[in-house]
Amino acid sequence: MFDALTDKLQGVFSGLRGRGRLTEADIEKAMRAIRMSLLEADVSLPVVKQLTTAIKERATGDEVMSSITPDQQVVKIVSEELTRLMGGTNTGLAMASTPPTVILMAGLQGSGKTTHTAKLARLLTSEGRSPLMVACDVHRPAAMEQLAVLGEQVGVPVHRDEGATDPVAVARAGIAAAKRAGRDVVLVDTAGRLTIDAAMMGELVAIRDAVKPTSVILVVDAMTGQTAVDVAVAFQEAVQFDGVILSKMDGDARGGAALSVRAVTGTPILFVGTGEKVDALEAFHPDRMASRILGMGDVLTLIEKAQQNVNEADARRIEEKMRGGNLTLDDFRDQLRQVRKMGPIGQVMGMIPGLGQAGKLKDVQVDERRIDRIEAIISSMTLSERARPDIINGSRRRRIAQGSGTTVQEINQLLAQFKQMQRLMKRMGKGGLPSMLGA
Repeated sequence: MFDALTDKLQGVFSGLRGRGRLTEADIEKAMRAIRMSLLEADVSLPVVKQLTTAIKERATGDEVMSSITPDQQVVKIVSEELTRLMGGTNTGLAMASTPPTVILMAGLQGSGKTTHTAKLARLLTSEGRSPLMVACDVHRPAAMEQLAVLGEQVGVPVHRDEGATDPVAVARAGIAAAKRAGRDVVLVDTAGRLTIDAAMMGELVAIRDAVKPTSVILVVDAMTGQTAVDVAVAFQEAVQFDGVILSKMDGDARGGAALSVRAVTGTPILFVGTGEKVDALEAFHPDRMASRILGMGDVLTLIEKAQQNVNEADARRIEEKMRGGNLTLDDFRDQLRQVRKMGPIGQVMGMIPGLGQAGKLKDVQVDERRIDRIEAIISSMTLSERARPDIINGSRRRRIAQGSGTTVQEINQLLAQFKQMQRLMKRMGKGGLPSMLGA
């Protein structure tokens, strides 16, 4: 996400770097470049004007002009103004004082509303909540079945009535079922339409008035750019939602929706969808997002992902073996799997400060399919071969290649790289994945 905008902003900052003093002309030139970069990222024009005006006012003051590192001060100002534009601080999901908390999910068809209802249910479960999803889309074929399938994937029950025609009645029945079952959160998945229309809004308002939700959350497709802002404005006028989930953020290299929706509607972004898997949902932190936009990484989110997905005891065991130079191919495969739980390798690397800067990752494109092949190769080995790769002779290599659907050349490459990594472990007492992934 934000790749295009990050590259352009890094270009602006590099033009300021190394100067002992910045003139007003330098600042004006930088502001024009920042303005153009934001517009090309599909940020709405009023928001661009608001942001660049705030940056320029601060950048032409003593804060920058008297600084011994004016370029760094400009970056700091841009970061702070981006953070302020996106809401300043993280806004958590509101919970009812008396359970159940009722969350009404709204959005256009195709925005990812149903999928993100399940993602949110999974996230709430991981936080110790006990959610129930209610399928209130009585219009779209197989909509209830889709939510039921997603419910099985995330381990959350779904209330549905296949023959229902009244979504208000389904919503009420779902909340009653949640109370009987002792469920403390109810996620009501409503119907969407391909476009905004009066019937859809009327139905949504009717459900809202009937169940009086704790929160109304709008799911908007980040890849639609400025259209996402228009959709948010229309829903805000009709329903008055309380928060936003930006879906498909991983597929939007521009990122304009994230910068515009909060500023235009005044409503906080609560979460962002970062992939197709049911665990690809992140809480939205304006300061961390600003850091990503500027190519400065996102260490806090990386740490949180590691805490959620990496087994601490296993990680400590593998670290000790690595320090002693005793890492086996079994250990390496386990380590690889733990890292992959954190998300696509490219996304994870982008959160590391320095690697996310423009150009740093351009020549380090990790091929997820290559990682799949590495896992397949190791899984096709016997236990003794994984523990002692030196015993793998020609006939064993051919067998492993046949079993993994790879080539002998790939087996040779993996074994050579693993041997090299073991030598590095012994010399340095530490190590990692980059050499194995071609980084």
